[in-house]
Amino acid sequence: MYTEEELLLKTPAELVDLGICPTCFNREHGGSLYGDISDKLIFADSELECFFVGNPRAEGHACIFSVEHYHDMSEAPDSLNERIVRLSAELMRAIREIYGCERVYLCTMCDGPNNHYHVQLIPRYSYETRGSKNFVKPRGEYVCDIEKLEAIRKRIREYAEG
Repeated sequence: MYTEEELLLKTPAELVDLGICPTCFNREHGGSLYGDISDKLIFADSELECFFVGNPRAEGHACIFSVEHYHDMSEAPDSLNERIVRLSAELMRAIREIYGCERVYLCTMCDGPNNHYHVQLIPRYSYETRGSKNFVKPRGEYVCDIEKLEAIRKRIREYAEG
């Protein structure tokens, strides 16, 4: 088997091949795989984490993850699924309003052998073609827009407290 130091040098794909969930590994090792996400984090509590994607398919691309490990929504408790759907709807409204996109698609692609339950919210802008190809748009690099990030955080914080 591998030592902890050797595992810390593995890529997410290599961890999956070893039967290790990269999301849980990252959380347990202080962001060792994906780095500091403070400039992407929208909301977190004991059940959920919500943040902008580091390699987005569009500006405003966000994910909502369960804190506890489930492979997909069929394994998660209904109460958690309900929270994720409700938070998704509110975040979709906020992204449309703050980023000015036409639609926000919700998808879950929990497809790997050791996937971690999450949903993705992928914006589509008016100048983009409609349809399922938006789920596989080329990935870009996340650029923090602090004004938009703070507006989204405020909106979701108010929703969560409300």
